[in-house]
Amino acid sequence: HQKTHIQASTLKQTIPNHQTPSQLSKKSNTPMKITTILGARPQFVKASVVSNAFKNSSIEETIIHTGQHFDAQMSDVFFKDLNLPQPNHHLNIHSLNHGAMTGRMMEQIETLLQQNKSDWVCVYGDTNSTLAGALVASKLNIPIMHIEAGLRSYNREMPEEINRVVTDHLAKLLLAPTQIAVECLKKEGIHQGVYCVGDVMMD
Repeated sequence: HQKTHIQASTLKQTIPNHQTPSQLSKKSNTPMKITTILGARPQFVKASVVSNAFKNSSIEETIIHTGQHFDAQMSDVFFKDLNLPQPNHHLNIHSLNHGAMTGRMMEQIETLLQQNKSDWVCVYGDTNSTLAGALVASKLNIPIMHIEAGLRSYNREMPEEINRVVTDHLAKLLLAPTQIAVECLKKEGIHQGVYCVGDVMMD
């Protein structure tokens, strides 16, 4: 296991053009703005680490909770116990088939991203929330940061495999948990913007 150090120094190495998060946004005389899209229990755990690093690096983060995992024991308790900032927006989209869920998420995420004017969109893992966020961001020409990039089961019958593959091919910054994940990306022709940063879930 490679210990993860998601600090300003790490972000300086991974943000393209070596723009540190504490520097000003390219769009205006304001701090960098990142919209994080969450929806499932494992994503809340990972975000508790990364959102804290964003805060320490003077990044302005907006959190969108799609509602994919929605009850108190699968959602609210993680925000409380892990000191994760409360979502700025809660979409309450859940208990639907894959197509309906992803489509409704995309519709609402698009509206919020158009309002927020973020510099980056951050997504985690391989859920419908991940795919919805990545598709909308790519169509709005907002660069995507994919945490846990490069993981593969090579089973295309799994919806999660489709989600992670599509997201990786749309992302500009791919933060892989292991060197094996980096090699998986290389096999698919993804070489630029790939960094092996360790596993925030393990940490």
